[in-house]
Amino acid sequence: MSDHSPERADHSSERAAYTVVGAGAIGGTLAFALARAGHPVTVIDTDRTHIDAIRTHGLVLARGDGRTSIPVTAATPGEFSRPLERVLLAVKAQATQSAIDWIAPRLDPNGYVVSVQNGFNEDLIARRIGAHRTIAAFVNIFADVIEPGVIQDGGAGALVIGEPNGAPVSDRVRDLVADLQSWGPAQASVNVEGYLWAKAGFGAMLAATALADAPMADLIDRHRPAMAGLTGEIFAVADQRGVKLERFDAFDPRPFRQGSDVAACHAAFDRLTAWLRTQTKDRSGIWRDLAVRHRPVEVTTHYTDIIAYAAQEGLPTPLLQSVMGGLHELEGAPQKMTEARIAELDRLATQPAADSVPDSDKATAVQRWLEHHREEMIADLAAYTAQGSASDDLDALDTCLTWLRDWLDQRLGAPETEKVLPRDEAGDILIRRYAARGATAADDRTVMLVGHYDTVWPTGTLDTWPFRREGDLITGPGVFDMKAGLVQAVWALRALDALDLPRPTLTLILNGDEETGSLASHEVIVEEARDARLAMVFEGAADGAIKTARKGVGLFALTVIGTEAHAGLDPTAGASAVDELARQILHLTQLRDHEAGTSLNVGVIEGGTRSNVTAGRATARLDVRVASAAEQQRITQALAALQPIDPRTQLQVTGDWNRPVFERSEQVAALARLAKACARLLGYDLPEASVGGASDGNFLAAAGVPVLDGIGAVGHGAHARSESTYVSGMLARAALAATILVTLAGR
Repeated sequence: MSDHSPERADHSSERAAYTVVGAGAIGGTLAFALARAGHPVTVIDTDRTHIDAIRTHGLVLARGDGRTSIPVTAATPGEFSRPLERVLLAVKAQATQSAIDWIAPRLDPNGYVVSVQNGFNEDLIARRIGAHRTIAAFVNIFADVIEPGVIQDGGAGALVIGEPNGAPVSDRVRDLVADLQSWGPAQASVNVEGYLWAKAGFGAMLAATALADAPMADLIDRHRPAMAGLTGEIFAVADQRGVKLERFDAFDPRPFRQGSDVAACHAAFDRLTAWLRTQTKDRSGIWRDLAVRHRPVEVTTHYTDIIAYAAQEGLPTPLLQSVMGGLHELEGAPQKMTEARIAELDRLATQPAADSVPDSDKATAVQRWLEHHREEMIADLAAYTAQGSASDDLDALDTCLTWLRDWLDQRLGAPETEKVLPRDEAGDILIRRYAARGATAADDRTVMLVGHYDTVWPTGTLDTWPFRREGDLITGPGVFDMKAGLVQAVWALRALDALDLPRPTLTLILNGDEETGSLASHEVIVEEARDARLAMVFEGAADGAIKTARKGVGLFALTVIGTEAHAGLDPTAGASAVDELARQILHLTQLRDHEAGTSLNVGVIEGGTRSNVTAGRATARLDVRVASAAEQQRITQALAALQPIDPRTQLQVTGDWNRPVFERSEQVAALARLAKACARLLGYDLPEASVGGASDGNFLAAAGVPVLDGIGAVGHGAHARSESTYVSGMLARAALAATILVTLAGR
């Protein structure tokens, strides 16, 4: 078969054209069906080998012993530049953000994106491109990519399309459903959400079967208590949210709700397992990711939201969390698959629920205890503020860290382990691990408590501006950024221990160069947090809000090399670097895009030697802030592409991105919802914000670590003589941190 170039166009007027982003099992199956029905189809995938195979042999569907090929246009994202109209988004859930960032600038104003994905992704898509260009979908297709360019058809499934938020079925949905019936029984609905929640229950069963190496139907049949318990946890959340669950294929969700008739539940199991045994595919895609492809699973992303929703409603999810924790353990270690893991779920599902203090009672107890110890907290902040810790004073940083280690021992006792990593030209890094106490959550990964002990304030500032308290207001160098944050974190742990409340495994990491860019520490911070359940960054709040997005920061210098000459005697002989720099600055200002969150500031200009000498050298120093990885890439490419307007001059661009972008991912959004639920238990609403400033949370979020930032002090005036925080804010935020930790520890 001839090669299909990435820009091949099919101008057929008879059938609507589609672009399928993500040519895996779901995307490949739908692309094949649409192309076979005569629709012009383009598939986009980041897997170069997969794309090359499709170009060479067409998109191949394997069914039984036979294979059928259909030609489609195939390209990687970097090769494709045409506008997009009808997009079927079929990437893994964890890739939704990056995929929609690629789609958004290419999407026609009247175009749309259909989330033919597993999980709940429509809200994320709508935030980026608008709800009016988002279409919701439920998909249950049994297929697998078995080799590059080849999709294994796994049998019949289900596909439901609808407008988001239960809006009436539109003409575009009807047209889309008509086209997708080339695959099979596609239908329109005003309740796609009901199907998605039903699929979440069914999908949890399939996820649990991936803990062992055996056919799905057999495992579900043998471990009915675990499977019913799993779906019951999920459907309890759906019921609380007012969702009407919908039946699909052979799965009827109603008998799997908590409190349903036992006989009806067993009959539903009988129907489900009998149907599963008719399918070609006997193991889940989750099992294949672990055992065959040896890659992380996406299912843990799907259930992050559900676990957070459950926490908001005060509903326990021990079985679901246990499955997710087990899958994490199997990533990179599929040889540890065993049916004993599912048998343990049976035991957990049938054991009586342990008595525990309701979360609201725990929150209230923490709040009262901290209020009782208000003055001790303030005294600790006063003592800590008295330790000068300028980023450029290594002796002061050493003294401060020594004080901190002694103070931590006094307040929290000796850690399980401690490391002090020396740095030659920055403050040392302190890493302390504390074992879990009373935790029952299945996810036993560490929670990172992240902070820095350096400040921007020069040594000697305390002589003229010491710690002061006036009623609720506290002022002093570093009290907001971020000494109060660390005091709050420590007293949150003290409260949990004093009240004998559970807390998860914890890792406290403090660096001494955050204010100068964390150049000597950010790699260590990311590595320590690589397998963390969550990183809580105790930087100051944004007007009381937690920070769920931060801009990436780039620090660059543009230098122009010209030719010096006597400006009076020979004005045409030289090539002015200053003139060229002025032209370049005007060009640079055109790179700003405030709607996209991109700012570019030329903050310092220097050049020339004398007024009567044509300048031979000039430099502009730039501060660039971007709100998305796509904008970061655009600016990087634009700076690399700069060319001199005066050919007699040369340009040099130096510098780099000091902090990557911290985008509001679904993981971050779920953590924000958890924090807000905890704040409500404490009696207040917790806002969230996107900010232009950066923190070590940028590095962690960019590395894929779940981050909750701005959990520290409530105040204002960072890096200014107006820096201050509030006593009431310290108490509230310490209680919030403690409530989050006790919630994570499980029931």
